Amino acid sequence: MSTVRHTFTTTVPASSEEVWAWSTSIKGIKAEMWPVLKITFPKGMTHIGEDTTLDKPLCRCQFLLLGLFPIDMSKLTFAEIEPGRRFVEQSPLLSMRSWRHERIVTPTAGGTLVTDNLTFKPRVAGPIVGWFVKKFFEHRHAVLAKSFAKHATKPAPGHVV
Repeated sequence: MSTVRHTFTTTVPASSEEVWAWSTSIKGIKAEMWPVLKITFPKGMTHIGEDTTLDKPLCRCQFLLLGLFPIDMSKLTFAEIEPGRRFVEQSPLLSMRSWRHERIVTPTAGGTLVTDNLTFKPRVAGPIVGWFVKKFFEHRHAVLAKSFAKHATKPAPGHVV
């Protein structure tokens, strides 16, 4: 199976601090994935922090398709964390020979640019898995955009945007 690479970008109308807090919170991670996948985390876990030990599994996570059907298991592992700016998650997954997810949060004039760079090598069914991961991250970015659009400051009545 060959290595698959995808890049996804979305600009949201929020500060990089707000987007980083969302991107590293369990609530934000779960919201981006739902309803395609439900991911499990240990009870009481609320965020991925700068105190996270690098290159060692943080926890085991199960992925449930549509919130019901177990389809994968991960030992959530971070290789790099630059608080407020970027992380690299390289977790062992049952479905992948290798997995690397880099998220970069970049302030812009209009808000924040979120970039997800994926590099992975499926164990089986490469084209199908590649298609699913691509659609799944398109969904995640759509949820991200929608979630921050809800919180965007609305112009005053009579103000033309």
